[in-house]
Amino acid sequence: MPLRLKKNSEIKHYWFMLIPALVWLIMFQIVPMFGVVMAFQDYNPGAGFLHSEFVGLENFRYMLELDDVRQALINTLIIALGKISGNLLIPLIFALMLNELRQKYMVKFVQTSVYLPHFLSWVILSGIMIQIFGFNGPFNRVLEMLGFEPVQFFQQAGLFRGFIIGSDVWKNFGYNSIIYLAALAGIDGTLYEAAGIDGASRWRKLWHITLPGIRTTVVLLAILSLGSVLDAGFDQVFNLYNPLVYSTGDIIDTYVYRAGLQDLDFSLGTAVGLLKSVVSFILIVNGYLLAKKLLGYRIF
Repeated sequence: MPLRLKKNSEIKHYWFMLIPALVWLIMFQIVPMFGVVMAFQDYNPGAGFLHSEFVGLENFRYMLELDDVRQALINTLIIALGKISGNLLIPLIFALMLNELRQKYMVKFVQTSVYLPHFLSWVILSGIMIQIFGFNGPFNRVLEMLGFEPVQFFQQAGLFRGFIIGSDVWKNFGYNSIIYLAALAGIDGTLYEAAGIDGASRWRKLWHITLPGIRTTVVLLAILSLGSVLDAGFDQVFNLYNPLVYSTGDIIDTYVYRAGLQDLDFSLGTAVGLLKSVVSFILIVNGYLLAKKLLGYRIF
């Protein structure tokens, strides 16, 4: 049997395993792409794609004139950049602290405790946070005991962005630290032994061995996160926000949802979503090219 045919027969079960994934990809990722044509139409659900009036870039011009869209873009950038910064810095600090622990049972206990929130959906976590930080929740009871007035955390526009960023970092910092811990495990242990013989303190070892050893990983994650600049997290914001905090909490994804499904302005919602996708694609490609040029990182 020719080598190529033999290999194909040996791996054919892998091709069968791919079928469910391909069906899901076609049904939910490729077929819905035809809906982007609504961004260039005055879409009428009764007329459908084929008979709705074609208006070119009129929806995009109208979108750029709306104050709500500009505010949603500003909110998205602020929240996304806050999340990117927090999800790069906090997991790094946590991984460095965990790496200094010598009791293995303590390390496993801490790791398991901080990983858990990552596996819970925002629906569950939002319910927990509303119970804890609600007006009658335990957090406000503690504030009252300390002599402070209770705070309506979910109705304060000035607090909402910080609340969203902080809760996202809390949910993911344990899981995100796995990459840093793997990078720390790859540092040659003889470097620490040699530094110890020379009398280096733990701080000197951290500064001159540990941080340079994971510098490439930190820079790579920072560059690749550029593609998430316009992704502020629909699930989290949608489950926590309300009309009182739209001025600081409404992001592009939630605006698309309200415009398209609540106000039934399908063309405007599609135009906003399409613009976000195009900008995100450009950022991802540039981030990948930057990582390839600076660090030699490449997928293909």
